[in-house]
Amino acid sequence: MLTNLHVKNLALIEEADINFFDGLNIMTGETGAGKSIILGSVNIALGGKVTADIIRKGAEYALTELAFHIDDKKKIAALKDMDIEELLKEGPSLTLTPEAAPELPAEEKKAEPKVYEEEQYLTEEEKKQVDAFVEQIQLEDSTSILQYGAGTQKKMSDFSEGTLEKVRSKDLGEIGDLLNGVVVELKGFDEEEEKGIVGFFKKKASKAQTLKLRYSKAEGSIDQICEKLEGHQVQLLKDSAMLDQLYDLNKVYFRELTMYILAGKKKLEKETNEVLPALRKKAQETGSQEDAQEVNDREALCNRFEKKIHDLELTRMVSLQMAPQIRMVQASDITMSEKIQSTLVNTIPLWKSQMIIALGVEHSREAAEAQRKVTDLTNDLLKKNAEKLKTATIETAKESERGIIDMETLVATNESLMSTIDEVMKIQQEGREKRREAEGKLVELEDELKQKLLSQSK
Repeated sequence: MLTNLHVKNLALIEEADINFFDGLNIMTGETGAGKSIILGSVNIALGGKVTADIIRKGAEYALTELAFHIDDKKKIAALKDMDIEELLKEGPSLTLTPEAAPELPAEEKKAEPKVYEEEQYLTEEEKKQVDAFVEQIQLEDSTSILQYGAGTQKKMSDFSEGTLEKVRSKDLGEIGDLLNGVVVELKGFDEEEEKGIVGFFKKKASKAQTLKLRYSKAEGSIDQICEKLEGHQVQLLKDSAMLDQLYDLNKVYFRELTMYILAGKKKLEKETNEVLPALRKKAQETGSQEDAQEVNDREALCNRFEKKIHDLELTRMVSLQMAPQIRMVQASDITMSEKIQSTLVNTIPLWKSQMIIALGVEHSREAAEAQRKVTDLTNDLLKKNAEKLKTATIETAKESERGIIDMETLVATNESLMSTIDEVMKIQQEGREKRREAEGKLVELEDELKQKLLSQSK
């Protein structure tokens, strides 16, 4: 289990020690307190590759250390077997059996005058190992020819297959999809509101409120995406560090194969220039069938050994090709990690700051709009009140200048009165005339009545 984490000069942390205990360990703190840095330091200590800008400002270096406690002996042995660093420490070595390398003699063999191309890849110490190993090669043993360099070939084969499997299993498409998801969310934030009949019947809300809702939705989705991207970034950094180790291990295999090839070529040269001529001379001198057969057998062994060296050269070419392939995969990991870092550090904060500015602008616009409406209302009220005041003042002035009775009323009244008097006088005149006629008629009626009465009395 992890027992201690030591961090120094990393980001905002000057120096810190964190002890871990059995059971659940919880780290809490406010945003910006350094929780992510602590977790990131663990990944760095486990092999994650980082850039120099992670070093604390003003410091010359940064340091992360992990302390583990392991009780299980099987796990300890398994870790030792899996430890690439141990393989790197071992360096290149030569053996006639793939299981274990024999101890090389301490004496140094005198170098051959011939210069081989393979020697340029080796150090002086490795050249000494090659010269000493040449004396151990026994072509008389068919098994030794079969097993020559087989251990390194097998390790190289397993290494190539393992590296290829890592490349096969690496899915960078998901990272691309996540980055595209960020773009989709940011574009979706800026979508226009629905227009037409549908938009007309929808409840209208303030644009600032709409922006806040869109911002909350987009921010939630982006936070989830960023969490996944951070996980991928950590894995990419760990893979990059692992590829560095694989690259160094491939160099070890390359040098080891080069040493086998060089030792084989030197052995073949010695056989061609010394052993075979001696055997041929002996066979010619003795004329023995056995000696002649020995020459043929030796030549056949040399041919087999030459083919074996050729196979090793092919394997070494595979190792040589592995180096740029590893670097290409590593470059892809680093490039994708940088894209993720740019998105997390630049794109997302920039979008959030622009969102804050957009909300501020919208608040200012709404305040200005409200102020404009208040001003317009005030002006309208003043205009209406002024118009009413004008009308009332004029009406009051007119009323104050009027008499109790208008002249037009007096004229109309007088005309009506005169017309009435005329009518009354006309009616009275007609009445008088009618009365005079009635009086004459009454006298006639009275005379008629008298005459009638008188006529009856006679």
